[in-house]
Amino acid sequence: MTHFPHANVNQRSPRVQLHGSVAAAVLAEGGHRSRAKLQSISVNGGLLQLQQELSTGDFVEIAFHTRSGAIHGMAEMLHPTGKFQSACFQPFRFIALADDDHRKLRMALDSALDRSFLDPVSEQLQTPPGF
Repeated sequence: MTHFPHANVNQRSPRVQLHGSVAAAVLAEGGHRSRAKLQSISVNGGLLQLQQELSTGDFVEIAFHTRSGAIHGMAEMLHPTGKFQSACFQPFRFIALADDDHRKLRMALDSALDRSFLDPVSEQLQTPPGF
């Protein structure tokens, strides 16, 4: 069965910052293939670094690998947030994920969020008195 992500307008989904460490393949309408790097990801979508921007509203297939396995889904490209000579940053939102892909994405996000929560505490944080 296919999962159709729904954004909760009252609460933003947690995002994992990847800073381009995860490669993604993008297949656009008409068979145009692009390589991209995931900058951030959530259960509802993410931000890609592309060599060339895709048209806002284009429907694409996106595939990438996580520790939980390969994830493949359909997405809609949103308006680019930044353009540079050699790259552009463009957000996308998932419009359809197979149940297994949705489960793997959730597991990968939960694992990444748990790791960042368990990382050593910043020096800026102080232990409250009485702890």
